[in-house]
Amino acid sequence: MTGAVNTARVRVPATSANLGGGFDCIGIAVDRWLSASVEAGHDLRSGDEAITISRGGTLASLALEPADDALYMGFVAACAAGGRAVPKRLAFVADSEIPVARGLGASSAALVAGARLADTALALGLGTPALAELCTHLEGHPDNVAPALFGGAMLAVPGSGSVEARHWAFASLPVHPSLAFVFVIPPYPVETAAARAILPREVTHEIAVRAAGKGASLVHGLATGDGELLKIALDDVLHVPYRRGLVPGLANLHEAACAAGAYGATLSGSGSTLVAIAPQEAAERVADAMRERWSAEGVTADAFVQRRPATVQ
Repeated sequence: MTGAVNTARVRVPATSANLGGGFDCIGIAVDRWLSASVEAGHDLRSGDEAITISRGGTLASLALEPADDALYMGFVAACAAGGRAVPKRLAFVADSEIPVARGLGASSAALVAGARLADTALALGLGTPALAELCTHLEGHPDNVAPALFGGAMLAVPGSGSVEARHWAFASLPVHPSLAFVFVIPPYPVETAAARAILPREVTHEIAVRAAGKGASLVHGLATGDGELLKIALDDVLHVPYRRGLVPGLANLHEAACAAGAYGATLSGSGSTLVAIAPQEAAERVADAMRERWSAEGVTADAFVQRRPATVQ
């Protein structure tokens, strides 16, 4: 329709992926949010800009061209999946509480927000499962996009077939009410691309077996609150050993967290944020201990406690 404008607004949570033994397959939604809206116009009048993105909050300092922003990429990909042309004029507004490049899924949140905006504004009818597959293919791994879309704690694993054609299985994971997640965020970033480049292309059979056991321990430990299993699960062998140098003081913070009552601590995503899993009654004590240990090393960090994985409406 000439002159028609479609609008939509969404909120997408931050996410914490891997959680030790859940490398590239397990993540939780975290109560820090990206709010985004779009006005999609079907006509481009003289003087109009085709794509505009107004950024606020933690996104205010980003200097990306609009076409390079994950918000726009997610919107375009959803249009393609829904068989619709991208509207000629798109005006996005995005405001975020999610720290950028800190291991809390900021880029995944933007990708998901863009895809959800397109699905809603243009009535594409894709729905959450299809958007989860779409964003997983774009992101390359599902452990952030799955909780960003479904909320809670999520397991996502690939089916058979080629990387390009495979489908994904998404499953909600129970989290025992006795558990809390403690996050400590330093002031410096870790870029995901650099963190992935550090990882080896192959691991030994022994490491693969240990990793499988730690992943199973994480799932069962989250469901039951079993501290011994969570201690095992949080001692990752696939990615943390190679990324320690990106987050100075990781071993000291793990020690401080455990001394304060945590079952363990590890990188959130690829860092630089650290996440500990602790009994509810010890969570604030763990947060204080980790923050104070980093402060003693000259790092001023923020900390917060997530009592339950965030829900998405």
